[in-house]
Amino acid sequence: MQQLSHPLTIIGIDPGSQRTGWGVIREASGVLTLVDCGIIRTTSAGGDAAFSVRLARIFTELAAVVRRHSPVEAAIEQVFTAKNSASALKLGQARGVAVAACAACGVPVSDYAPTLVKKALVGTGRAEKEQVAFMVRRLLNVRGEGWALDTSDALAVGICHLTMRRFAALAKR
Repeated sequence: MQQLSHPLTIIGIDPGSQRTGWGVIREASGVLTLVDCGIIRTTSAGGDAAFSVRLARIFTELAAVVRRHSPVEAAIEQVFTAKNSASALKLGQARGVAVAACAACGVPVSDYAPTLVKKALVGTGRAEKEQVAFMVRRLLNVRGEGWALDTSDALAVGICHLTMRRFAALAKR
């Protein structure tokens, strides 16, 4: 792990089989800065691609983001209980591809439960997505961004990761 006083660039990922949100954040001396963020859409309005093609797109595009921004660590949201087993399986596969994309680029990955991410940002593990998005904008000092909730969720995972790193460093003292 890098020292906390040095700038640290990380990527947060909110995996999904149709939309995978990602956000790159830099922390320097306790100040968070948004570097870049976006969403990987694997389906188009004209029709659905084969699931294997959608997984390949997540891998390829996420690996390109990692190579472009060179984060030293990645944080990804754990799979929550989906509506049905087929949805949970697809989400798990999309998550696995996202982890593999980071690992293929040599970036270590940490996992966070959705309730922990919400609690770290909002103070309660049952916060609504809009509350999380509001706190992400506040913590990154970004005004009026209209990004997708998948993107703000990815940024929230990244912010949670940086918070957990600080707690771990303080616990070692």
